[in-house]
Amino acid sequence: MDNLFGVLLGTNFWFSVIRVTTPVLFPSIAALITDKAGIMNISMEGTMLFSALAGVIVSALTQSAWIGLLGALCAGMLLSFILACFTLELKTDVILGGIAINLFADGGSIFILYMLTKDKGTSVSLPSKVLPNLHIPFLKDIPVLGNVLSGHSVLTYIAVLTVFLVFYLMNKTPLGLQMQAVGENYKAAQSVGIRVKRIQYISLVLSGLIAGFGGAYMSMSYLPHFSRNMTSGRGWIALAAEAMGHGHVIATSLTALLFGFADAFANRLQMFNLPAELVGIIPYTATVFGLLLYVMKKRRKPPLPANQPRPSR
Repeated sequence: MDNLFGVLLGTNFWFSVIRVTTPVLFPSIAALITDKAGIMNISMEGTMLFSALAGVIVSALTQSAWIGLLGALCAGMLLSFILACFTLELKTDVILGGIAINLFADGGSIFILYMLTKDKGTSVSLPSKVLPNLHIPFLKDIPVLGNVLSGHSVLTYIAVLTVFLVFYLMNKTPLGLQMQAVGENYKAAQSVGIRVKRIQYISLVLSGLIAGFGGAYMSMSYLPHFSRNMTSGRGWIALAAEAMGHGHVIATSLTALLFGFADAFANRLQMFNLPAELVGIIPYTATVFGLLLYVMKKRRKPPLPANQPRPSR
């Protein structure tokens, strides 16, 4: 027990918490943006997976990590744009569209990987690049805090910046306010001149951009290569984090951090020779438990009268 507390109090553990939170934080914020615009985008898993592969392939072809990152972002936006076309133009059910994107990315990524490398498992044969880590001046010299907050991938700091940018977008800009208006009541928004379809296109493509950062992190920072199904359910965990955050940017980010803690804790428990199967289910158990608390909390709220509008979140 003393060893366990020693691990939890160590700077390496909290450094790991931030590291494993990053690939959950990006898709959580991405899902929040579409939810605000009245669309439930469940394609986070597939978008991240395809972006991860695209980042590796483009960086290997160009020998540039930054161009590879751009390729990952373009892949994420492309998949979200396709989902937007099917949902908004062809009137496909958004849930079915999201499932289709996830299935396409799962099988399509393996097919493309095999065509390029003759390997269905990893992309280690591709000379892909990784994004740099940042050692922040002054912060890195602070005892304890510097060891926790400095030295992360550049995408980790972009993730933190994204939280504040999206918070500002949603609360301080006309676009963000229009997204919320569309999500609350699209007919009312349409009646005051808001172009609902345009707003939803923007929200979906923007969510693909942010999820693309998460995919790039997986294959260009978290690991130095692409591997089959490397997202390992993080896109689904992100949807749970967004739901538990009740559509609030800060609350969603803190929930993503909670899931990151559970993931890092599971990784540390492997040091104590516990069964790998038991340790591996801890992050998913935390997800189910969190969603259970979320449902119980919602069921305690009294229903609104039929003539009373839904309060904004």
